[in-house]
Amino acid sequence: MTNEKEKGVQGTVRESIRDMFYIWREELKNIAHDSGVLVFFLLVPFMYPVLYAFIYNNNVVRNATMVVVDDSRSPYSREFARNVNATPDVQIVKYCANIEEARRMLDEKKAYGILYFPSEFSDDLNSGRQATVTLFSDMSCLLYYKNFLLSATEVSLEMGKQIALTDSPASTREMAQIKVNPVPNESIALFNPLNGFADFLVPAILVLVIQQTLILGICMLAGTAREKNRFRTLIPVSRHFHGTLRIVFGKALAYLMIYLLVCCWVLVIVPYLFNLPQLAKGTTLVLFFLPYLFASIFFAMALSGFAVSREAPMVLFVFTSVVLLFISGVSWPLHAIRGFWKVVAYLFPSTAGIQGFIGINSMGATLYDVAFNYKILWVQAGVYFILACLVYRYQIIHARKVWLAEYGRLKKQVEERQAAGDGTASDVN
Repeated sequence: MTNEKEKGVQGTVRESIRDMFYIWREELKNIAHDSGVLVFFLLVPFMYPVLYAFIYNNNVVRNATMVVVDDSRSPYSREFARNVNATPDVQIVKYCANIEEARRMLDEKKAYGILYFPSEFSDDLNSGRQATVTLFSDMSCLLYYKNFLLSATEVSLEMGKQIALTDSPASTREMAQIKVNPVPNESIALFNPLNGFADFLVPAILVLVIQQTLILGICMLAGTAREKNRFRTLIPVSRHFHGTLRIVFGKALAYLMIYLLVCCWVLVIVPYLFNLPQLAKGTTLVLFFLPYLFASIFFAMALSGFAVSREAPMVLFVFTSVVLLFISGVSWPLHAIRGFWKVVAYLFPSTAGIQGFIGINSMGATLYDVAFNYKILWVQAGVYFILACLVYRYQIIHARKVWLAEYGRLKKQVEERQAAGDGTASDVN
């Protein structure tokens, strides 16, 4: 009796493994024969990171155009303007006669900033009073505003030191330097020495692309399965598809195989090609992104239960990419995001994945340093695995009910036709 039971258990396990690999093979066939899914699984992950890296490849914005309105017309104002123009971030394109002419230049997008010197600028400096320089900036591009503000601030500080040196006699030049600059300082941008846009934004986009393409591709496969199925169910009525775990593991294995290659391209090769920060150790990166892939795959599989057509994922999920990037803590500090949106952010694997990847790849962090995000990804992987199993279990039961109902209806029709045929035959007789 025990041997028969063991053989029964072993037979069930062997059957489950065979069915799992059957489902894995069928899912790979579905992916290979669906051009729309191939676009999301291969073309988008291979092309989008390159496209974004190319767009932001310059990393920093140089020569932001500015105009000057100089009502002072003094050596000090001309020196100030020359020094601003000498910085790599700003280019003065014209000296305007008045503010109205300068505003027209901004309206026509021939310049994005105005540097205004009032008539009393030189008099205030010569009289020992604090002078004022006014900066106007077109706020449609914050990077231009950053360039104008930093350049003008650095020039004003340096000019103030030079004026203080001239007006403060000392025994030696070294004593004068100490007096005007008692505490020397140096600005160092940690983990982003160029203060570049690409170095902080592109890594977040790379991680987000993985999650979003998985969601769109898997949900499109689910919508296609419903459209091709006679009963509009996600699960076909087949002896290979009667086990929840074999379905979830079989499909997940197909997606995992494809996205291991995608991750190598997106997270390793693209940053190398475009000189993005790469401080991560290989084992650390692999160990961190395994739970991220699992969480993203199971999350997408859970959502696929609600995909009723091929077009539904495009309508429901594409717009979320920008929102998820905003609440990931990259473009805006996570601690400054309201509590509700912070909870929403951590429902998606991309939030913990982005923060952890930036810490590991851009800052050289270890798994211990990103332990919070690492644990969240494993928790998400477990929760979304359970949800995916529940979704597919419901789909199995629903498919059986629909099939049984259809079978009963057809059987009843056959019986009615047979009864009608027997009645006609007896009348004839």
